[in-house]
Amino acid sequence: MKRLVIIGGSKGIGKAIVIALLSFYDEIINISRTAPKESYPNVIHYSCDILKDELPEIDIADGLVYCPGSINLKPINRLTVDDFKNDFEINVIGAVRAIQKYLPALKSGKQPSIVLFSTVAAKLGMPFHASVAASKSAVEGLTKSLGAELAPAIRVNAIAPTVTHTELASKLLRNERMIENMNERHPLKKYLQPEEVAGMAAFLLSDKAASLSGQIFEMDCGIVSFKL
Repeated sequence: MKRLVIIGGSKGIGKAIVIALLSFYDEIINISRTAPKESYPNVIHYSCDILKDELPEIDIADGLVYCPGSINLKPINRLTVDDFKNDFEINVIGAVRAIQKYLPALKSGKQPSIVLFSTVAAKLGMPFHASVAASKSAVEGLTKSLGAELAPAIRVNAIAPTVTHTELASKLLRNERMIENMNERHPLKKYLQPEEVAGMAAFLLSDKAASLSGQIFEMDCGIVSFKL
């Protein structure tokens, strides 16, 4: 039986990943604080806070995806030390906790793969992103270190998306003017939809990505790659 463990699969990008992979896994285990609105025969949900609660026991897993993240945008003089700590906890410590918990299960899986999430702000200096960029940069370091440490048994990669149309990013896309400005900021004149990011995650989890590990995949709509 092919099994995927996803942390944060009830909303946004995580939900899109679950939907994209329904036919590729016999069982998808979703660990999230909130239950998904939809139910599927092969999806098992555990209501669980990744930072506080005991995680469910899983004996075998072929993939692990860690989706939780934060968009905490403030000027540096308004960011508190607790802001930095909270962002680091959800972006890095939660991922570490999930990986440490399910590493034995992944080692028992078939061609197992881990997918984490960074952000374009880890590469492109952007005002007001100090806290989230710091924690996501740590995710990129974790990806590369674990990719080396766990090779060849387990592949580890990260996706670094630009703004994606999810509830988490709703404050950045709350009216038509902001949407138009966001499109114009990107050389491809668009931002991301969660289904696009889910497609990349599906690829990285699949055997088609068997030669890829320790990589950060920029889904940037050109904002990092191009200067026009």
